[in-house]
Amino acid sequence: MFQDITIEELLVKRSNGEIAAIDVRSPSEYRSASIPGSLNIPLFDDEERAEVGTLYTQTGVEAAKERGLRIASAKLPEFVRQFKEIEGPKAVFCWRGGMRSRTTATVLDLMGIRVYRLNGGFRAYRKWVVARLENFELNAQAYVLGGNTGSGKTAALQRLQAEGYPVVDLENMAGHRGSVFGGIGVEARNQKTFDALLLERLLEVADSPYILLEAESKRIGRIEVPAFLMRKKEEGVQIRVGLPMEERVRHILEDYRPQEHAEACMASFLRIKAYIHQPVAAEIHRLMESGEYADAVRMMLESYYDPKYDYSADGLDPESVREIRAATVEEAVQRIKDILAEKAAAERS
Repeated sequence: MFQDITIEELLVKRSNGEIAAIDVRSPSEYRSASIPGSLNIPLFDDEERAEVGTLYTQTGVEAAKERGLRIASAKLPEFVRQFKEIEGPKAVFCWRGGMRSRTTATVLDLMGIRVYRLNGGFRAYRKWVVARLENFELNAQAYVLGGNTGSGKTAALQRLQAEGYPVVDLENMAGHRGSVFGGIGVEARNQKTFDALLLERLLEVADSPYILLEAESKRIGRIEVPAFLMRKKEEGVQIRVGLPMEERVRHILEDYRPQEHAEACMASFLRIKAYIHQPVAAEIHRLMESGEYADAVRMMLESYYDPKYDYSADGLDPESVREIRAATVEEAVQRIKDILAEKAAAERS
């Protein structure tokens, strides 16, 4: 007989590579939010789930169960085959640990496949995430990368994370770059997915003496950053990265690919056009229409984003800000490493 497994047990086993988490909800439910790293093998597709749900509300539980059984029985061979392709034990879950995960676990157990069922399902997991974030104690000191738009802050963090540094990449978790152009060319995530990814990363770096993150506002697109992390950011060591204008323009063009997203870029520009001195705004508009994006980006930085950043940075204590002037992101990364090494050396002495 299959066993139930708690959220904590599942996450420990999964992080150790001992178990695979399988979401048996419909594809749309899975896309909306799931446990990070889980696979989707749906018992019902979206249409079948809607049909069973309608029967449940309009006719009753027994009618819904009967229809669900008929749908599931016709697809069981293929359903079981997908599970057999995944090596090792599996833990299955649905919305609240009900019919779908129970049916799946029972069938797999009968077929000799070792399986657990997550107690309480995804709903219990979501409540657990919210509760943990509300009471999370982050003792690590924050090193916060700031700097003008296009200064390679995200690229620097990604390089550092790839080398094993304790980076908390909020923009990547949110699927948004934070500005009015921030959603272009990326897939936005909802709050549930962001919270799950954030908590997972915070638990991974919980024992680190410091974390690295970008100087974000409280909202990244539609995502809200938890208050405790904003406080940690405000109390942290501020590192301001400065790159030459040419490098900044190049990074922006690489990140946003305006030739591929011309319509979205124009729509975003029109949202800020009224805040730019009109002769300059008109010239930027013309440059974008003619595809001269490098010049358009440069003018936007000089006339809108740089003054806006300078205004927001006025509240920082200059004595508390570490300035990095670099020719490239690679050089900036090395300078950041030097600052972290200085901290480690000071703590040892």
